Amino acid sequence: MTEAKTSGFNPNYAVPPGSILEEWLEEHGMTQSALAARMGRPIKTINEIIKGKTAIMQETALQLESVTGVEATFWTNADRLYQERAARLAEEAQFGEWAEWASSFPVREMVKHGWVQMEKGLAAAARVRTLLRHLGVATPDAWNTMYVEVQTAYRTSPAFKSDPAHLGVWLRQGEIQAQRIECQPYSEAKFKEALKSIRNLTAEDVENACEKAVELCRAAGVALVFVPELSQTRVSGATRWLSPAKAIIQISLRYKTDDQMWFTFIHEAAHILFHGKRETFVEFNHRDDPREKEADSWAADFLIPPVKWREFVSGGSLSVPDIRAFAKAIGIAPGIVVGRLQYEKIIPFAACNQLKRRLQFKNCA
Repeated sequence: MTEAKTSGFNPNYAVPPGSILEEWLEEHGMTQSALAARMGRPIKTINEIIKGKTAIMQETALQLESVTGVEATFWTNADRLYQERAARLAEEAQFGEWAEWASSFPVREMVKHGWVQMEKGLAAAARVRTLLRHLGVATPDAWNTMYVEVQTAYRTSPAFKSDPAHLGVWLRQGEIQAQRIECQPYSEAKFKEALKSIRNLTAEDVENACEKAVELCRAAGVALVFVPELSQTRVSGATRWLSPAKAIIQISLRYKTDDQMWFTFIHEAAHILFHGKRETFVEFNHRDDPREKEADSWAADFLIPPVKWREFVSGGSLSVPDIRAFAKAIGIAPGIVVGRLQYEKIIPFAACNQLKRRLQFKNCA
């Protein structure tokens, strides 16, 4: 009796070590009853081992070694390989049943962004396995609990247009990127100081500003990540906590202008400073929640002090040079001032957009 060599052979069946034992009995002209008597075990136990219904434990393997002369490690290894193979076959059958669930995910977009590798022509079960590994869950139910149920409050709003699978994948990608950032333990004091510095960065080159913002947040216990939106996410940002000591601010650059990006970031920062650590906040222009209104108000005042703002808008002229001068005086990007003027309908949405910086994802990723 020899052990089979390891190869690329991947059968769609599992052979219990009991089959090997049955061959040994036939070769040696021994009955199951005789073997049971020699081992001091019930014949039922021997029969169940042969049928693959009972695992070969260490004590049984030692008894088999004494009777058959075949080392105990052979029997335990054979049983371990059988149990693992049987479990994988059962898993593959289950994965096949989950193929329809997997088809709801934007796999093509995930591959395009380099988030997951999925070869063409991959069998349905293999696609499910690859997807589950990337999502970091073992079952669709676990996925629903981790990434879909958190969206329930938002789905009740008529304004919510995100596809749950797309939004869940986007949130998961943010989590993956955030896990790669080694943050210091969260400090509210340090985060507030970081925000002051980041406010000043808005007037700088966007690429350098984003890089510096990530580092400032990291030192304060916040992982700032930029994750491109998927075709049906339709959100600009999100905030949640990986642990009590580490928060995530996730930005999509949905509107691709610097004013929108910086306002979204400061809005998300408000959630970290003022709202609970147990909730996920997803931004998609849904402002019925008082916490969202609070974050909006705080972000607007943080970027442009209220007194300064009232003086500016009541001054009469709101020309491009006036906006530039005001933005420079208070130390922020002029595009942020334009965005505020447009949002409050003081100027048309088509006016002064040349002061906004258009963003490409490579500027911040």
